Amino acid sequence: MSEETTTTVDRETVIADIAAALGVEPGELTEDTNLFDAGLDSVRLMQLVEKWRSAGAPQADFVTLAADPVLGLWLDVVAP
Repeated sequence: MSEETTTTVDRETVIADIAAALGVEPGELTEDTNLFDAGLDSVRLMQLVEKWRSAGAPQADFVTLAADPVLGLWLDVVAP
């Protein structure tokens, strides 16, 4: 019997997780927000990637997200 992993990671979850990591309200983030400029560091990014992968988003990849830390891109990658 095989188990299928269903993703519970949606765009709102990604935004909420990032906002919590930054200590801001989700509404303060726009798709153009550069998350590293907003204060996100690599350690918190690694924690977010692990959280999203555990929640069923195997496409969440540290290298891909770190290469272009703009919220809109992250949403397209993590919660397409």
